[in-house]
Amino acid sequence: MDWKPNTDSHLTLHDQIIDWIKERIEKGDWCVGTKIPTQRQLAAQFNVNRSTVQLALDELRAEGLLQSKRGSGVFVSNSSWNVLVNKTNPNWQQYIEGSVHEPNYHTIQLINQYEQVDHIIRLGTGELSPDLLPTKQLEESLKEISLESKAIGYSSPRGSKALRTTLCTYLKKKGIYTTPENILIVSGALQALQLIAVGLLEKGSLVFQEQSSYLNSVHPFQSAGMRVMSVLRGKNLPEHLRRLKKNKQSLFYCVPTLHNPTGYSWTLEERIAFYQTCKELQIPIIEDDVYHELLFTSGIEPIKALDTSGQVLYIGSVSKTLSPGLRIGWVVAPPPVIERLADIKMQTDYGSSAFSQEIVAHWLSTGLYENHLGQLREQLKIRAEFVEKILYQKFQSLANWEKPEGGFFIWLKFKKPIVNKALFLNLLKRNVLINPGYIYETRDLYHIRLSYAYASLEELEKGLDILFEVCSEY
Repeated sequence: MDWKPNTDSHLTLHDQIIDWIKERIEKGDWCVGTKIPTQRQLAAQFNVNRSTVQLALDELRAEGLLQSKRGSGVFVSNSSWNVLVNKTNPNWQQYIEGSVHEPNYHTIQLINQYEQVDHIIRLGTGELSPDLLPTKQLEESLKEISLESKAIGYSSPRGSKALRTTLCTYLKKKGIYTTPENILIVSGALQALQLIAVGLLEKGSLVFQEQSSYLNSVHPFQSAGMRVMSVLRGKNLPEHLRRLKKNKQSLFYCVPTLHNPTGYSWTLEERIAFYQTCKELQIPIIEDDVYHELLFTSGIEPIKALDTSGQVLYIGSVSKTLSPGLRIGWVVAPPPVIERLADIKMQTDYGSSAFSQEIVAHWLSTGLYENHLGQLREQLKIRAEFVEKILYQKFQSLANWEKPEGGFFIWLKFKKPIVNKALFLNLLKRNVLINPGYIYETRDLYHIRLSYAYASLEELEKGLDILFEVCSEY
């Protein structure tokens, strides 16, 4: 306690006293409730006038660090620590609220949080059950992969040449003829959307989508300053798009095969009409085709197979089929687009995992992937039939649905608008997690995206029983 203010300092004497007292509080020497020395004692200790000490104490009281108690003296206030933290630490909430990326819906934040809780029954998860992942086969295949030093360094901007070459052969089976120069390897389909948002569109651009859309649950375009608009497909689509587009830059995001969240697949006629409309209006198409391999029967070729003018940016991935943890997807597009997206990707992460790219290239080139897909489709079909049987037994009076054509989902439509936040939270209390329709279309209070891909058969039965009980009460 032998400190004294420095008369040669650029700070005034009372400012130095203020800093010294703050330091005592910050270090805990003077904790909350501590009675500090009197003005007379402090003036004598610091060798200054009492008026200088009084001025310093008055400022500290005004800041909320000290408080006077009549007849007792001056004490460190209860709010002193919060005051000091707020003054010394950045105001992170202000940073957060001013940032460019939009926060997700609270419901989706809860879904992301509770999907990590073991005892929760996940009835909406768009992910394969660990039981359906080819864990042992992946482990065995690692022994067959020969790694070169160069191959496990940073990728080239477009990604592994071996993987891109292998993809060219694989995509021919879908009617897509391309070259390695037209392919970019990305860390999943979502990164592809983020790269397109920041790399190809100006702020204020229009992104069209169907009315219930996966895009509403992730916000890659909204956060980049684009306006996302939902439209109905049909005979009036050309006129509708022409009126909305005007002279603005725009594109159309779609999932024509096993749409997320509805599970619907467009007919060939719908694909042709849609492609021709967008081509005529010069609206590029983003075709998200990550579920195509999960069709239970032979499907219609992607819209990209119709593309003769580079109109379609095609996105594929192994996250829904092989392993989400590999984080490997791809974009097929004209070379200038690929170069632009590759440049941004290199600025972002210096390329997707080299090890994951080697694994995916091996699985595609050896036939392991297609063998796995055949087995996976059979397992998903068994699960879909299991869930449908329960739905027929319990839910016919409450809801309607279409027989799933493949993929993960049944788009369950209730006959009354009961799918609100209260229902979601009520089910969560019962340890059942759903994906309500309003996270894909804010006004939708009728639908639940019901997944048969993640929960075990036992969990599916138990979860659907609880869902029936709660919905019946509503």
